[in-house]
Amino acid sequence: MTDSGVTLLETLPRGFQAAAMAAGIKPSGKADLSCVVSDADCTWAFAGTRSTTAAACVTRNRELYREAGPVRALVVNAGIANAATGARGLRDNVDMADALGSVLNVDADAVLTASTGIIGHPLPMDRVLSGVEHLPEELGTEAAPFASAIMTTDTRPKLASVTLSTGARIVGTAKGSGMIHPDMATMFAFAFTDARVDGEALREAFPAVVARTFNAVTVDGDTSTNDMAVVLANGRAGEVEAGEFLAALEGVMRDLARMIAADGEGATKLLTVRVSGARSEAEALTAARTCCVSPLLKSAVHGNDPNWGRVIMAVGRSGAAVDIERMTVRVQGQPVFAGKPLPYDDAAVSASMKAEEVVFEIDLGVGGASGEAWGCDLSAEYVSINADYTT
Repeated sequence: MTDSGVTLLETLPRGFQAAAMAAGIKPSGKADLSCVVSDADCTWAFAGTRSTTAAACVTRNRELYREAGPVRALVVNAGIANAATGARGLRDNVDMADALGSVLNVDADAVLTASTGIIGHPLPMDRVLSGVEHLPEELGTEAAPFASAIMTTDTRPKLASVTLSTGARIVGTAKGSGMIHPDMATMFAFAFTDARVDGEALREAFPAVVARTFNAVTVDGDTSTNDMAVVLANGRAGEVEAGEFLAALEGVMRDLARMIAADGEGATKLLTVRVSGARSEAEALTAARTCCVSPLLKSAVHGNDPNWGRVIMAVGRSGAAVDIERMTVRVQGQPVFAGKPLPYDDAAVSASMKAEEVVFEIDLGVGGASGEAWGCDLSAEYVSINADYTT
C-alpha cells in the first residue's frame, strides 16, 4: 500500500509547502532550520515523549493539543535540542513560533515547534530568528529539503507516502538514529495529508497507531527528551473513508519506523521480531520490543550468531505471559526451538543472518494476539558515535 523508501523527489500533498536552510545552528554548516506550511487550517494529532525531562517544544505542543485549536505550520531546528535550558529555553521556543507566525501572518498558537540535537545548550536565537525571517523565501512543494534538514546523526533522509482511492495523499518523514526507545515517539515523525478527516476520530485512533509503529522501534534503550509524532490534515482533497485513511496512515508510519530502525547509529542490519501466540497485543509488543533492545541479542545479530537462548532470556524478562513448553522460535525462518531445542544446521542459519534484515519469529503459546517490533544490531560504531557526540 505504501511506497516504501520513495524517491527524494516526493512532493507534498496539496496545500502544503516546505522550506529548509542552513541558519548556522549545526557546526557542519548543513541545513538545520526548516518548516512546513499549510494554506488552510489543519486538524491534527500529536504524541510526545513521556520523559519527565521533556523539552520545551514537547511541553508547548502538548498544551496546544489540549486546547485543540487548528494548526497552520510547523517549524523545526536541528543541532540543539533546547532541553534542560530553563526559563530561557521556554521563551526561545515560543519566540521561534512567534517569528514564523509573524512572517506567515498566522496566529503563533497555530505554529508547532520541534527541536533536536544536543541537550543542555541554548538556541542561538539571533541565527534562529534571522533564519525564520527568510524561510518563506525558500518554500516549495518538494519534501526532501525538510526531510534532510531535520536530521542529526541520521545517515539518510526518511520519506514514505501513499495515495488513497480518492486521490488524497499522505506523505510522511521522520528523523531518528540514536536515543531511540519505545516511550512515544522515540524520534521526530511528521505526516502531512490533504485528506479531510474528523479531528476527534483522528485523535482517538492516533495512540494505537503510534503504539504499533513508532513505539515498536528501539535502537539503544534510551528515550529522548524531544520525541514527538504529528499528523496534519488540511482537507484540500476532500473527505476520505475513515478506515482506509487510518490504515494508510499506519502503513506510512510503519515504513518510517522500519527506516529509523535500519538507520540506527552504527547499524549494519535491520532486526525484526514478530511475536504471536500472546495474551494481548500489548504483551506481544512488549515481548518483541524487549528482544529488540537486548544488547546480548543485538550483539548476536551483529555477529551472525543464531543464539536463540538470548531470545528465551529476553522474552522471559519482558513480563509477557509465556508457556515455554508450547513456545516456538524461528531464526530467518528456521525452527530452532519448540518447547525444547531443535536440531538445525548452525552454519547455515549463521550464513542466513548475513542479510540486511534478520527476522526472529516467536510464538508464546498462550493466546491469539500478535505484534511486531524493529531494532538493529549493536556494533562498535555505535559506541564510537556516542563517545564523540559532543566532542
